Amino acid sequence: MQFFAHDGFDLAFLDRQPARGKGDPVLLIHGFASSHYVNWVSPGWFKTLNDAGYRAIALDNRGHGASSKSYDEADYTPTKMASDAVALLDHLGIDKAHVMGYSMGARVSAFLALEAPERVATLVFGGLGIGMIDGVGDWDPIAAALLAEDPSKITHPQGRSFRAFADQTRSDRRALAACITTSRELLTEEDMSRITQPTLVAVGTRDDIGGSAEELAALMPNATPFPIEGRDHMLAVGDKTFKKRVVEFYAEHPLD
Repeated sequence: MQFFAHDGFDLAFLDRQPARGKGDPVLLIHGFASSHYVNWVSPGWFKTLNDAGYRAIALDNRGHGASSKSYDEADYTPTKMASDAVALLDHLGIDKAHVMGYSMGARVSAFLALEAPERVATLVFGGLGIGMIDGVGDWDPIAAALLAEDPSKITHPQGRSFRAFADQTRSDRRALAACITTSRELLTEEDMSRITQPTLVAVGTRDDIGGSAEELAALMPNATPFPIEGRDHMLAVGDKTFKKRVVEFYAEHPLD
């Protein structure tokens, strides 16, 4: 792990080149309550991308993993997290990269494409379809579940699931509760129509959080949906068919 400083945070990241030569960079932005390791290393994305000849780069978002934590909700807007991603590209001297985000990371990637389009060659939105616009349900009970003293008393199904995930990843639950409050900022149909980069929208067919990949892709001028068959929100990220399609997508859209 390496670190760089931005906006008052010390942000952790991993940067790995393929075994042979220098590959086009792929910037990976993880989901809520996750980390670079849980989202990208453990499911095999670093190996998949390196084996295909790409440079894999992933940061721990502010409030997550080994990066600095804040308990101020204002620190966790998608715009601020997207600015961390741009700062990492600056730190590494990368002008433009493929950008892939999962769940919350997909939303951050969309904000990144809107606010710094010249830095984004292509996009992969994983685990988030039309929920980018319509929302992904009532997450206030999830914040309460993260702060609950006794997890056995949590009755909200998604609250129980995310509390267990946060405990499993040894996350700072107070920081996550602050993050979930402001990181869900919605985009509009007009916003999505302005994202012109080639985009792959991949959502599990059993995902009850992300919403339709097809509906989101239809709003964008250069997007393609990819249903991840038989996978829910938690399991889709490591799916072999998803990895295969992403590698094909990058081959179809090499960096200039």
